[in-house]
Amino acid sequence: MDEQSELRLELKRDFTEFLDQDFGRETGEGRYVRKVDDVLKQYPQTKRVRLEVDLQDLSDYNEELHRRVLSSPATCLPPFEEALEEFIRNRQPKLLEESQRVHVAFTGEFGHHTASPRQLTSEFLSKLVNLQGIVTRCTLVRPKIVRSVHWCPATGQFTSREYRDVTSNAGAPTTTAYPTKDESGNLLVTQYGLSTYIDHQTVTIQELPETAPPGQLPRSVEVILEDDLRDACKPGDRVSICGIYKPVAPRANGSVSGVFRAVVVANSVQKLSRDAQGPTFTEEDYDNITGLAGEADLMEQLGASLAPSIHGHATIKKALVLLLAGGRERTLANGTHLRGDINCLMVGDPGVAKSQLLRAVMNIAPLCVSTTGRGSSGVGLTAAVTTDADTGERRLEAGAMVLADRGVVCIDEFDKMNDGDRVAIHEVMEQQTVTIAKAGILTSLNARCSVVAAANPIYGHYDRTISITRNIGLPDSLLSRFDLLFVVLDNNDAARDREIAEHVLGQHRYRAPGDDGKNAGNDRYIENLEEDEERERGITPMYVKYDARLYGPRKAGQKEPLSLPFLKKFIAFAKQRFAAPELSPEASDAIAEYYADLRNSQEVKALPVTVRTLETIIRLSCAHAKVRLSAVVEKSDVEEVQSLVDFILKSDPSAHETRRPGRRREGGAKRGRGEGGSDSDDDMDDGPDTPRRQQQTAAAAAAAPADGAAPMEADEPISDADEEPAAPAVGAVGADSAEAIRRAIDEVGSTGREACSVTGVKAVLAAKGVHVSSGEIVEVLQQLESDGRVAMEEGGDLFYVAY
Repeated sequence: MDEQSELRLELKRDFTEFLDQDFGRETGEGRYVRKVDDVLKQYPQTKRVRLEVDLQDLSDYNEELHRRVLSSPATCLPPFEEALEEFIRNRQPKLLEESQRVHVAFTGEFGHHTASPRQLTSEFLSKLVNLQGIVTRCTLVRPKIVRSVHWCPATGQFTSREYRDVTSNAGAPTTTAYPTKDESGNLLVTQYGLSTYIDHQTVTIQELPETAPPGQLPRSVEVILEDDLRDACKPGDRVSICGIYKPVAPRANGSVSGVFRAVVVANSVQKLSRDAQGPTFTEEDYDNITGLAGEADLMEQLGASLAPSIHGHATIKKALVLLLAGGRERTLANGTHLRGDINCLMVGDPGVAKSQLLRAVMNIAPLCVSTTGRGSSGVGLTAAVTTDADTGERRLEAGAMVLADRGVVCIDEFDKMNDGDRVAIHEVMEQQTVTIAKAGILTSLNARCSVVAAANPIYGHYDRTISITRNIGLPDSLLSRFDLLFVVLDNNDAARDREIAEHVLGQHRYRAPGDDGKNAGNDRYIENLEEDEERERGITPMYVKYDARLYGPRKAGQKEPLSLPFLKKFIAFAKQRFAAPELSPEASDAIAEYYADLRNSQEVKALPVTVRTLETIIRLSCAHAKVRLSAVVEKSDVEEVQSLVDFILKSDPSAHETRRPGRRREGGAKRGRGEGGSDSDDDMDDGPDTPRRQQQTAAAAAAAPADGAAPMEADEPISDADEEPAAPAVGAVGADSAEAIRRAIDEVGSTGREACSVTGVKAVLAAKGVHVSSGEIVEVLQQLESDGRVAMEEGGDLFYVAY
């Protein structure tokens, strides 16, 4: 027996002992016998046998064996696989088929053998490496022959020949010549049905963007997947691949080049994303999730935790939480598909954190593809027909929206996209499919994803003198496909600007625990260390410690933000366990009534109300029920959604700017018959505008200027002389009038944080057709002041809303 055979037997004996001793049994684990049993239980369905062996266990068992596996994997794998096959056949002799291939895969820590495509150099040739990167290209799965069978008609005998190439570990590569005659010169007939084949696929792995050196293009390497590893990943996946780095001789064309290309022959494939297979929930997680779902301020907590580093935008954050939860997807009996994914568009001035909100969505969504309007084309977003470099055949390459199936697509600078490319996503946003009819290829690909887009107005900054649709510059056919449309403005507000400045400065002053200032500002490194430690302990903290530098001064009753891992788990739990909430009869009636009111309402200014608006209300209501962890959509869900839809449809920042212009007074207010105005527009985050155009005008007039100028009481149409001459005595306010006054006070107070005037409240009531005197309004204000809801100044005309 030669030295090579002795080494093979020694390795086979060592691995057999490793399995027979069930390494780890002395610690109460005994995991490898259990792993083998699990593989055998799944064998009737999967028809695959691949045992994963942790290199750390192999090192603890035999350090020399561990070193030999890393340095000479091609020598160790064949005897390991023989030992595993004998081990399985001894346990269950009749389970495996005669031609079944058995594989051993290695996982765990590879030490300095962990590399990126850029780090794969000649020193790693013929060694076991762990490669991490992004899959950018996958070829078709093709059969590769490993054993051919031939029949000779003259002699009636069968002959066979085995084939090995550079990717094989069973021995040296063989010739690729196909036999046509036997030794006697008789012709042979190939029996294709008796020949043996394995699946063969080639994928391209590109290094991770965060690990690539600045200013250099990312590098790639080819990886060969064979047998049961084919289709283990798809383009866009972040994977960790263990395999043997092998050189491939160049094809001889007269002269042989001394420069070789190298490939990685895969041994195991694992997805890097922790959420690829879905998060795991502990008993503590169940208790925390169900406890949070029962709290009254659930949406406020989720919205505040979505992006705590971004100041304001509370309504938009709540809407994005509903977008991540998603509605209910339905396929009717006639084949009609009703999407459940929610689409969102944010339009506004530069520098209002639109792109940062997209980043926040990317951090939470388990599957998210990010792109930009200028950096992507229509086929790049949907699908492209390309030519296969190996066979010359036409094939499809998936675009961003197809790769994000069952996920989220974030498109920044949406307004920079060409019109022709933008039309390509119309079908995806409603039917959620990509239909291709090019180059003889007729197919339909699934693209069931939510679209979150951010765009700047058509003139760069939002023009308040024209309508929302003219500012956006997108066709109505595309706008109607967005369930949520937010206009985010950069308003001049001294108090708000100071809050934003303090918030940003606090973040610049913050230094994470464990940051010694030597990591070149790589805060993600610190975050990953903390998450890894918590994951090793199996703990998902519910809250993060409140830091005033990160989150601003803490208000009374304000809770700590939820941690990012827990927020991911909460949304995943809501989507998995409550995927199909049912509409209750009360909720259905409320939705129908609200939709009918919207159709006939004169208050809707932003967008037209269509049937798609009705579907939007249904989707948002289902998403809110999911967040509450409820299997039934209640009327309370519809009421919460109504305020969000009112904010979108009834808010028009340009509403009071598009009316008949009037003369400006020194204080900046417009003076005209029957109208009033203000130079400053209310922030979008402060709440919806007043229901009618006249009410919005009057409410804006009710707010006193920030510089202490006198409130606009002298406007002619809303003076006391225009009202009824006789004022009833104090204490004689009727119940209906008192309720109308309270609602008017709420509307005036929702327009801003500045002082409000009694005259402004009278203007709001007059717009509704309700005529009351100043004395009645003061009486109701005094009652509210005693309840602590308002604070009145001396003189009784100015007041501040405290809620």
